[in-house]
Amino acid sequence: MDYLVIIIVCFGASILTFFSGFGLGTILLPAFGLFFPIETAVAATAIVHLSNNIFKFALVGKHADKKIFLRFVIPAVIASFAGAALLNYFTGLHTYYNYTLFGYRLSVTPVNLVIAVLMLSFAVIELIPGFDELQFKPKYVPVGGVLSGFFGGLSGHQGALRTAFLIRTGLEKEKLIGTMVSASIFIDITRIAVYSNSFLNTEIFSSGKGNILYLIITGIIAAFAGSFLGSKLLKKVTIKSIKYSVAAMLIVIGLLLGAGVI
Repeated sequence: MDYLVIIIVCFGASILTFFSGFGLGTILLPAFGLFFPIETAVAATAIVHLSNNIFKFALVGKHADKKIFLRFVIPAVIASFAGAALLNYFTGLHTYYNYTLFGYRLSVTPVNLVIAVLMLSFAVIELIPGFDELQFKPKYVPVGGVLSGFFGGLSGHQGALRTAFLIRTGLEKEKLIGTMVSASIFIDITRIAVYSNSFLNTEIFSSGKGNILYLIITGIIAAFAGSFLGSKLLKKVTIKSIKYSVAAMLIVIGLLLGAGVI
């Protein structure tokens, strides 16, 4: 069941998010979160996300705008260190609250609560009327880098902010996609490096947690296939419907996560 869920989510999300520049991590995090602790799910999502971005970089990376890329990625990388380090801190904290629901003992941990709040916040932002019409001047690109990098390191939610800032820089579609993919790769590498010093190494590559390693490999392959097909089909898909679907899932998973159900 877990493999089927990961394959469907990775394949489908990669198709739907190829041109939008965000959504794979947002959709995949709750899927991994159904089967593993949230901090492990964040790390696993980062690995699949990075692998898929490397594949997309091979397809469109040559179109990246170097000037915009540098103005965005340098502050993003620095901020992603801070976000990933903060996640490590929350992971080490003890259970915040225990309670019983329908005979089941549930626990709310600080890291689950933080991720849940972020997921709900991004969902609400996506649903705010007129959010798509917000304009950011090119001089604010570094600010977008800081926000995208920090939240990418903390919860994996970097794409929506990255797209919101870069899509309004006036870049042509090919340059926009190439720049977004290139920036995302550097943020992913940074946060994975931080994760590897704590729960990533412990949870995935040791202590008999081989199952998630196989799930990650499965997810990577499914994401590759989805990205390739997405480059052919996504023009026929309505981005608005995608964003509403993602927001709805974020709300449901965020509430369950915050309540300690998953």
